[in-house]
Amino acid sequence: MTIQERIDSAAEAVRARTGATPELGLILGSGLGDFCDRLENQTVIPFSDLPGFPLPTVEGHEGALVLGTCRGRAVAALRGRVHYYEGYAQQEITIPVRVMAKLGVRTLVLTNAAGGVNLNFQPGNLMLISDHINLSGANPLIGPNLDAFGPRFPDMSDVYTKALRERLRPLAAQAGIPLREGVYVMYSGPSYETPAEIRCFRAMGGDAVGMSTVPEAIVARHAGLQVMGVSCITNMAAGILPQPLSHAEVVETAARVKQDFTRLLELMVDIG
Repeated sequence: MTIQERIDSAAEAVRARTGATPELGLILGSGLGDFCDRLENQTVIPFSDLPGFPLPTVEGHEGALVLGTCRGRAVAALRGRVHYYEGYAQQEITIPVRVMAKLGVRTLVLTNAAGGVNLNFQPGNLMLISDHINLSGANPLIGPNLDAFGPRFPDMSDVYTKALRERLRPLAAQAGIPLREGVYVMYSGPSYETPAEIRCFRAMGGDAVGMSTVPEAIVARHAGLQVMGVSCITNMAAGILPQPLSHAEVVETAARVKQDFTRLLELMVDIG
């Protein structure tokens, strides 16, 4: 099947299971999927039940589309995601974003676990993404343009919608949620970055680094969606602290900050 046929087939399969018309989408990264438990009137659809959907292989990424309501909003949430380093093309890993857009989603909230590049950050910080640097070596819009979604050459000057970030900051402060802000760097993975690469990213203006999010943000903007992104800084990047990096640390830190993360996502649902 073509990418468009895979999108259409998956969207039809969702509609066959539920009459929900979500207006806000969530993609929940490593160790962050428990937010789905807060959705009311849930319909849970495993990725394996959606023809054309890529399937995740990484611990902490369950692989289910959860539709329901949160704070009175109709929401579609991905409990886990598929990554570029798993061997899929970026056009494939962003199929879920296209499906959510086809179902009616107009605002997409992207979350991830990331390494801190900014020396002022600490594990457990939450960083609102203001912009990104794509060092993955690819772009999800390469290939035939999907004209039904957007133009051949979409503008990327406001990927992470500035107006939504400006509304979120004071709400987070009022709620007592410490919130950093910065630039997210995508590296393809699956190996972690070297200390020299981290120094390079910092010199380029990067504040956090991870292996996801950027393709999804690009495709969302191509489709005309508003985008918000938040990184959970689960570890400091290579060379900053005298210890090796591990995925176990990522999942453990994500669990530790779950309360603040959940409260921040609720605010994002409110304004999205």
